[in-house]
Amino acid sequence: MKVGIVIVSWNSAEVLPSTLKSCLNLQDVGIVVVDNASSDGSAELARGYSGVTVIANRNNLGFAGGVNQGIAALPNCPVVLLLNPDAEPVRGIREMAAAAELPGVGAVGGRLVDAEGRTQHGFQVRRFPTPGALAGEVLGLNRVFPMNPWNRHWRMVGFDPDLPCEVEQPAGAFLMVNRSAWETVGGLDESFHPAWFEDVDFCLRLKRKGYSIRYFPTAVARHVGGHSASRLTWRDRQLFWYDNLLRYAARHFSAAARRMVAIAVMAGSVPRALTAFLADRNPRALSVYIEVIWVAYAAFGGSMNVRRAGSPSSRQQENRAKRS
Repeated sequence: MKVGIVIVSWNSAEVLPSTLKSCLNLQDVGIVVVDNASSDGSAELARGYSGVTVIANRNNLGFAGGVNQGIAALPNCPVVLLLNPDAEPVRGIREMAAAAELPGVGAVGGRLVDAEGRTQHGFQVRRFPTPGALAGEVLGLNRVFPMNPWNRHWRMVGFDPDLPCEVEQPAGAFLMVNRSAWETVGGLDESFHPAWFEDVDFCLRLKRKGYSIRYFPTAVARHVGGHSASRLTWRDRQLFWYDNLLRYAARHFSAAARRMVAIAVMAGSVPRALTAFLADRNPRALSVYIEVIWVAYAAFGGSMNVRRAGSPSSRQQENRAKRS
């Protein structure tokens, strides 16, 4: 069985070589790097590795768009590993792939560890977020009171990372996907642009189609975490994260729950804006959170068509809607 590996890069030249070397040490794999218009030479760097196919996009299609491109470029691979450019496979990839091919399995997640080999608790596996969990997150309650019941449930406090089990949402940074299941649910939703919540949405759609999602602790990747996100400006990180959180709520929560999350975003944005302004004395902080409040207001009314700066063009959104 040939295993596909898709790595979506965006200004990842600093971490990409280690990941590619680790992937090339694996046997019988097809490796595709989808570069989303990097400005640091990531695509050229990846082309220097024999056995790696590079798709260089002229525009940033986001993580979901890049994954969909990469999987489509590996038609002969029944399972495909989604791998962040800052995640190096260490062991257990073949066993992970075999598990993903079992009947009824849609995806398999593995263990993510840091540079010292410590398991990344609270990130590698989570449950699907509830309206209460997301409201607590945007209001800052999960930070102030991390042991509140909504946050404990979402981040799976008490989860034993040494035991294989069925889970809800492994991180998309290291996720083996069954190709047939991916095709059945229509791939990743590219409207979650450029990142955040697209992997959560994908896993939820798999579950709703009756697929099982497994966690295998013997499959391990060394993960830096947040490399591409750190290349975004503070403004873009705020706008993209809140926009996609609200998009997820609009897609998967009831109207009442969606409105509750939108109100929480608006309420939480006021102290965040004041804190950011007082810390930096920069009026731009206020303008960013005004944009966040505006998007939350639109979501409260049932619309996620308000475009924030840096989002895909309306033509791109129309094309994605036609493909879905």
